[in-house]
Amino acid sequence: MTELKVTQSATAFSLVCRVETSIRARPEIVWAILTDAKNFPRWNSTVTGIEGEIRDGGRLKIHVPGTKRTFTPTVTDVALAERMTWEGGLPPLFKGIRRFLLRRGNDGSTDFAMEERFSGLMVPLVKKSLPDFGPIFERYARDLQREAEGRNA
Repeated sequence: MTELKVTQSATAFSLVCRVETSIRARPEIVWAILTDAKNFPRWNSTVTGIEGEIRDGGRLKIHVPGTKRTFTPTVTDVALAERMTWEGGLPPLFKGIRRFLLRRGNDGSTDFAMEERFSGLMVPLVKKSLPDFGPIFERYARDLQREAEGRNA
């Protein structure tokens, strides 16, 4: 994986957005960045603040630009420098699951993927009010790539 790739799909009751890219830094460096809540807004232009600890079982309060709404996922399925999941919502009405995947490349790089899946009975009603996640995910991945490669230099 060398170039950044964003894919999106939708059905009546779900929306999925995924971004993939290769980062010229070890997975441990990328992981350290992704799990440092306090410094997220310094490098990530898609987040204005995160309260809480990014660790297995951690409850987060995420603030994003352009909205006063606070997202409150729980961190689950954590495997150090490999994967984690952020889950939130009110199933079966609306649920959001964001998965982060890191895979070590043969050359010391990291293949990074982030996927968000929204599902539930409310999706058809809120679909038009949701932003286009493609450009947001692309910006997120480019911000992460720039931060990790800068630390690796």
